[in-house]
Amino acid sequence: MRPEQLIRVLVWSEGSEPRDVYGDGIRDAIADYLRTLPDMVVRTESANHPGQGVSRNDLDNTDVLIWWAHVCHDDITDEEAQQIAARVTEDGMGFIALHSSHTSKPLRALLGASGTIAGTEVSGGPEQIRVLLPEHPIAQGITDFTLPREELWREPFDVPEPDERVFESFFPRHDAVFHIGGGCWTRGAGRVFYFRPGHETYPTYFDTNVLRVITNAVRWAVKNPA
Repeated sequence: MRPEQLIRVLVWSEGSEPRDVYGDGIRDAIADYLRTLPDMVVRTESANHPGQGVSRNDLDNTDVLIWWAHVCHDDITDEEAQQIAARVTEDGMGFIALHSSHTSKPLRALLGASGTIAGTEVSGGPEQIRVLLPEHPIAQGITDFTLPREELWREPFDVPEPDERVFESFFPRHDAVFHIGGGCWTRGAGRVFYFRPGHETYPTYFDTNVLRVITNAVRWAVKNPA
C-alpha cells in the first residue's frame, strides 16, 4: 500500500489514567493495536506534549483523531477545541470520542451540547454492548458482547440524537440502559463517532471487541473511505 493510501491516525489521551492498568497510557493501548493493521499509520499525543498535542501541524497530518479525556478537559483551550472542530467540519477529519470524552471541549463544539449525563457508578458491574445496526460498517464483525466490569452511566445524555445509533449499553446489575452506547453524527464534511465504554480503572481498551469497534470506526470516519 502506498503511503498516501494509509489512514493517518492520531490517538490522544490526557495522561491522567492509572499506570497500574495502562502502563503506557490509554493512547498507547489503542495505538499499539492499530499499528498492527496494514492500512494505518499511527501517532500518539497527550495534553503534556507541546501544543497540547493538537497543534495545527498535528491536525493537518491527521485523517482520524481518537480522543480519550476525563478530568483535564479545561487543559484544552477553547481555541484548540474550535480548531479541532473546524478540521472536522471544513476538512473532513474524522473524530472518535471515547467514554468520558462525552464532556470534552472538542465533542461539545462539534455536537453543540453539554454532553452531561445524569449520574455514574464506578462499580457498575458487567456492561452488555448490544448491536443495534448489525449492517453498519462500525458493527462489522461484531455481535453482542459483555465487558465484565465497567462504569455505569445514567441518562439523560445531553447530546443531539445521533444520525445512527449503532450500539446501546445495558447494565444488568442495575437493569439500566444507556441508549447511546455508540452513536454517529455527520458534521459538515466530517464524521463523528462516540463510544461509551472505557473507564480508566478497567482494562476495557485491551478487549478484542472494543478494539475492533475502534478499528471499524476509524475506517468509517476517514474522509472518502474506499
